[in-house]
Amino acid sequence: MALNTEPNFHEPGQRYFRAFSPGDDFYELLIESHRELDDARSAELNARLILLLANHIGDISVLREALAIARKGV
Repeated sequence: MALNTEPNFHEPGQRYFRAFSPGDDFYELLIESHRELDDARSAELNARLILLLANHIGDISVLREALAIARKGV
């Protein structure tokens, strides 16, 4: 499985009028999950989220590719 870098946000059964709306919904959820957290707790939340999503993906080659692409932008 190759890493999908194209927009891929959706919610089953939900119809959106704009293609970017599902991504906006995710961004809002992400920002809200960090609300009222100090920097240390925010970093902890990010780490936990990364590990949960990495476990869900499960494919080490996809995770390796994602890490390499993310690292290029830092």
